[in-house]
Amino acid sequence: MPGIINLKQLLSDMKPNLAEGEFVYCSVPASALADHLHLDPIGLFREKEGVTLILPLEAARMAGFPAAPVMRMITLEVHSSLEAVGLTAAFATALGNEGISANVVAAYYHDHIFIPAADAGRAMAALLALSATQAARR
Repeated sequence: MPGIINLKQLLSDMKPNLAEGEFVYCSVPASALADHLHLDPIGLFREKEGVTLILPLEAARMAGFPAAPVMRMITLEVHSSLEAVGLTAAFATALGNEGISANVVAAYYHDHIFIPAADAGRAMAALLALSATQAARR
C-alpha cells in the first residue's frame, strides 16, 4: 500500500506516539561498524566522517559511548509517502514555535522525531494540537 501524500490528511491522521525508552546518537568509524552492530541500533546512517548509530541509552552507556544529549522518539503512526511535501516542515514549525529541537528520521512507513527527553511532554502536546487543528479544518 502506498503512503499518503495529501498534507491535510497526513497532519490530521499523524497520531504521534511517544516510544518507550531513551536514545542517543553516537558515531563510530565505518571500519568499526561491524564491532558495534550487537548494540542493536534502531537506526544508522553512513557519512564520510563515520557511521551514526541511534542507540538505546543503556546500550550506549554499556559500550562506553557519550550518553548526551538524551532523546525520546515520537513516531508519527500515519503511513506517510516518501514523496509527501510539507509534513516535516509543518511539525518542525510546531515544535520550533515551542523551542523544541527536532531530529527527524524518515523511514519507509513512518517519520520518527527525536526530541530532547526533557521536552517529550511539550512535544507531544504540540503535535497533538497540530493534528487536532488540521482535523477540525477537514
